[in-house]
Amino acid sequence: MVKVRRRPGGHRPRAGNPAQVIVAAFAVLVAVGTGLLLLPVSAADGQGASLLDSVFTATSAVCVTGLVTVDTGTSWSPAGHVVILGLMQVGGLSIMTVASLLVVLVSRRLGLRARLVARAQSGNLDLSDVRRVLRNVVLFSLAGEALTAVALTLRLAAAYDVPTWTAVWEGVFHAVSAFNNAGFVLWSEGMTGFAGDPWMLLPVALAVIAGGLGFPVIFELARSWRPRSWSVTTRITIITSGALLVVGTVLLLVLEYGNPATLGPMGVAGKLLVGFFSAVMPRSGGFSAVEIGAMTPESWLATDVLMFIGGGSASTAGGIKVTTFGLLAAVLWAEMSGERDVDVGRRRIPTANQRQALAVALLGVGLAVASTFVVLGISDEDLDRVLFEVLSALGTVGLSTGITAELPAAGQVVLVVLMFVGRLGPLALASALALRERPRHYERPEERTIIG
Repeated sequence: MVKVRRRPGGHRPRAGNPAQVIVAAFAVLVAVGTGLLLLPVSAADGQGASLLDSVFTATSAVCVTGLVTVDTGTSWSPAGHVVILGLMQVGGLSIMTVASLLVVLVSRRLGLRARLVARAQSGNLDLSDVRRVLRNVVLFSLAGEALTAVALTLRLAAAYDVPTWTAVWEGVFHAVSAFNNAGFVLWSEGMTGFAGDPWMLLPVALAVIAGGLGFPVIFELARSWRPRSWSVTTRITIITSGALLVVGTVLLLVLEYGNPATLGPMGVAGKLLVGFFSAVMPRSGGFSAVEIGAMTPESWLATDVLMFIGGGSASTAGGIKVTTFGLLAAVLWAEMSGERDVDVGRRRIPTANQRQALAVALLGVGLAVASTFVVLGISDEDLDRVLFEVLSALGTVGLSTGITAELPAAGQVVLVVLMFVGRLGPLALASALALRERPRHYERPEERTIIG
C-alpha cells in the first residue's frame, strides 16, 4: 500500500476539477480577447467595434473556428490582427490538453478521478513526464507554423510582388491560422485568388492536416511508422482521415466539376488541386479556394458531413472527431458481420468505449438539429444554408455560405454558443462519461427488445 504524506493540517491537497479549469480558461480568454478587440486601437476606423462583433470574433479565434461577422482584413487594425493571432495561437495549442497537464504539474498528488480526466483531456498522452509532453507540443506547433510561414512568405514575395515585411506578416498570420485550423484570413476574397497556385494551397492544406491529426498521433508516428505497432487511436485516426480525404475529394470533384462558378473554368490540374484543398478544409481548416455560396446544394451536404466528423482527438480540429466516427463504423461492421466483439487492429474495443462514442455522436446530432431549428425560426434563411452555418460553428470549421453577417443578433449569439460548445464539448463529454462509469456487482435479467 502506498502511504500518502499529509500536510501539517491533516488534509490532503485536492486538485480542482480539470474540466472546470478548462471551461474557465476558455471563458477568461474569450473575455480578455473581447476586451482587447473593443479597444479603439483594435478597430480599423479607430472608433471601436461593437460588443457583438468583438465577442463573436474573440470566440471564433479562441475556438479556432474562423466564422466572422465583419471582414477580418478591413475591419480590424494591425493591433486587432495581432490580438486575433494571439487568440488563435493560444486556442490552437489546445487549452484542453495544456490545462489538464498543468493540473497534473501543479498538484503533485491527484486522486483517481482527476487522473482519469487529465488522461482523457490529453488524449492518453504519457503523463509521467509532464514537462516533456508540454515541450514537445509547443515545439511541434511552432515548427509546423514556422515551416508553413516560410513557404507562404517566399511565395507571396516572389510570385505576387508583396513587400517583404508585408509578406512576412501575412505568411506568419496565415501559417498560425492554418496549423491551428482557425481559418482566419487577411484577404477579403479568402484564398480564391490563389485557386490555381499549389505553392500557396498545398502548404496551407498540409498544415491543416498536421494540426488536425492530434498530438498523440503525431508523437506516435514520430516513434514508429510501422502500422503494426500503432495504437488503436492512431490506427483509427490515420485510416479514417485518409478515407474521408479521398472520398471527400472525389465527391467534391464530381459535384463541382462542371459548376461555372467554382471548378468549371479551371483546367484538370487546377480542379484536382482545389478539389483536394476543398476536401481538407471541412475537417476544421476553414479556408476556401472557391466561393462556398456558389457551390451546389449537394456539395454543401457533403461538406456538412465532413464538418460534423471533424479531425483527430487532442488536435486543433473540431467535430465529433474521426476516432468517434471510425469506432462507430467498426461497431456497424461488427454488427453486420455477426461478430460478438468489436475488434480494431487485433484489439477488442470495450463496450463502455462504444457507448461513449455513440453518446458523443448522438448528442452532437441533437445539438445540431436543435440549433438549426432555432436559427431557422429567427431568420429568413434557407434550411441548407442554416444547417451549413450551424455545423460550421459546431465543428469549429469556419466555412460559410455568406449568411453569418446577415443573421440577426440572436442567430449570431447561437453561433457563438455553438463555437464554444463545439470546441469543449466532445472532450469534456467523453471525460464526464468515463468518470461516471461505476462498477455494478450484480446483473439484472436480460430481455431483448425489437429493433427495426
